[in-house]
Amino acid sequence: MKGIETSCDDTGCAIVDSEGHILGECLNSQHLVHLRNGGIIPPIAQNLHRQNIENVVNTTIKQANIDFSQIDAVATTVKPGLPLSLSIGLKYGKHLCRTKGKLFIPIHHMESHALTCRMHDNSIEFPFLVLLISGGHCLLVVAQDVDKFLLLGESIDDAPGEAFDKMARRMKLMNLPEFATLSGGQAIELAASKGTDAEQFKFSVPLLQYKNCNFSLAGIKNQVWRHIVQQEKLHNVEADALIPDVFNLCAGFQLTVTRHLCHRVQRAIEFVKLHNLIPEEKQTLVVSGGAACNNFINKALQVVCNEIGYRLVRPPPKLCTDNGVMIAWNGIERWRKNLGVMKDFDSVDIEKRSPLGINMIKEVTDAHISCKWIKLGNLYET
Repeated sequence: MKGIETSCDDTGCAIVDSEGHILGECLNSQHLVHLRNGGIIPPIAQNLHRQNIENVVNTTIKQANIDFSQIDAVATTVKPGLPLSLSIGLKYGKHLCRTKGKLFIPIHHMESHALTCRMHDNSIEFPFLVLLISGGHCLLVVAQDVDKFLLLGESIDDAPGEAFDKMARRMKLMNLPEFATLSGGQAIELAASKGTDAEQFKFSVPLLQYKNCNFSLAGIKNQVWRHIVQQEKLHNVEADALIPDVFNLCAGFQLTVTRHLCHRVQRAIEFVKLHNLIPEEKQTLVVSGGAACNNFINKALQVVCNEIGYRLVRPPPKLCTDNGVMIAWNGIERWRKNLGVMKDFDSVDIEKRSPLGINMIKEVTDAHISCKWIKLGNLYET
């Protein structure tokens, strides 16, 4: 199975066999280009995808050392994502299918993140709970089958990856050589690890009064912004300089985001238990998406899972970020069940936004579940 991924700023391709072995893969990252531009500029991302996709695909085939005739189908991300980026992958995927006579499998990006864990661990059986913390999305879903999901919670504003990127830029972390090439999430995590007092700056955890599993980081961002402005005035910080206690600010910011995520996950687990959605012997929480690479967040989720009796699973970090492997694996999962495998694919188009599964957010809210929050302890202790 060949997988093609161009939903945002990475051009990815992979060939994966039915057993989950990666035969070939190639990823062209646009990270440094967009870092210099202060964020992703869609037309630039599209142009870079257009320049690199043929080479990425050919490199993958060469690495796999197979003939195209041995590939059953081409799985390609078509939703959700940046339209200009998605269009490049869709056109190239269709081109390959037409010229090589292959079947086409349109892929939902977030579905792929949710299922990647099954490629490395075949003991993960449906149903299971998934926390998806990708760059622009944050979702809590119950994966009931390859194409069946129950949506328990979603972002109502910025997702963690997006919030980390914006705040890392505002804190000017990239002006420090050690942080110059890091993504916002990587920079915040590293800076936080250097802090000595995560409680120096006061934060309030959002949505505590709302009995649902939705996510909101806009308020936390505003709190960070206010702290920065106050410190810049207090210390007469010059334009390109950082505030003196920026590492402690990062530590407090990361801790508050983590507490928020853990609160929503804990309520989701309670809702799942209340409605018997996951059998006791299958109680598993999968965390995936780019922000799942954050080891601090993973450590906190492990505390929650240990307390409740859930198993925590995270794909290898390189497969948490966007890549062609997860798209190819999603294609295999769908191929096995003949779900969305298409011979006539002319009508398939991209979608900027696309919900994942049946929306159960109202049911979660109506359940009015109050939680006694699990204490996370001092997560910054080594």
